Amino acid sequence: MDHVSSLEMPPALLRWVAGIDVATATRSAAVDVPDHATTLLLRIDKRELIVMGPRTRAAYHVGAPGHSCVRVRMRPGRAQALLGRPLRDLADRALPLRELPGLDVDQLAADPIAALEKALAHRPEPPERLEEAAHLLVGATVATTAARLHISERRLHTLFTDGTGLSPKHFARIDRVRTVLAADVGRWSDIAATAGYYDQSHMTAEFRHFMGVPPAAFTAGRRPAATPCTA
Repeated sequence: MDHVSSLEMPPALLRWVAGIDVATATRSAAVDVPDHATTLLLRIDKRELIVMGPRTRAAYHVGAPGHSCVRVRMRPGRAQALLGRPLRDLADRALPLRELPGLDVDQLAADPIAALEKALAHRPEPPERLEEAAHLLVGATVATTAARLHISERRLHTLFTDGTGLSPKHFARIDRVRTVLAADVGRWSDIAATAGYYDQSHMTAEFRHFMGVPPAAFTAGRRPAATPCTA
């Protein structure tokens, strides 16, 4: 799989960024799991900056060995503020960015932390309502989340589609699958309950939808065939 090094972030960046890593492709199969976040990706060899919208299905691939990239996973709502545009059309898409005002691509390749600190230093921080809604959705329905925020379900839907590129329901479904993927080994019924599924069969069906195989098969390494990465 890809060799990935995660960077430790200072508190100032944590308000904007959920994680930064540097990945180097190898000849082994790798999996990009579903993700409700928008990611800034810099292909280091080409100095090519790309914005990647939410990924609604797992992708199994083999990358060209030696190619490296910096990946900046944004917090909910932050990518919209950084890019200055709604994200409603970005799901499952990767778009090149000619430039991002204030962000030096060469510095991002050499020192991602310093480059992002400089780029975000004077940007006004966006409201936290979307991130609050995302946390509430972990253990509540869309209707309950809207009620707790004192907004309509329609307004909540717009908040998510503009700020994440996904509906609140789709956002929550991906979040549950990611919880299963991150879970320690244990009884599937317990993992299903922790992740917020009705029962184990519900979890298995949802996991198969997003990952292409049931959770037991994925954990055992019986996964869909990897295809060459052409991106």
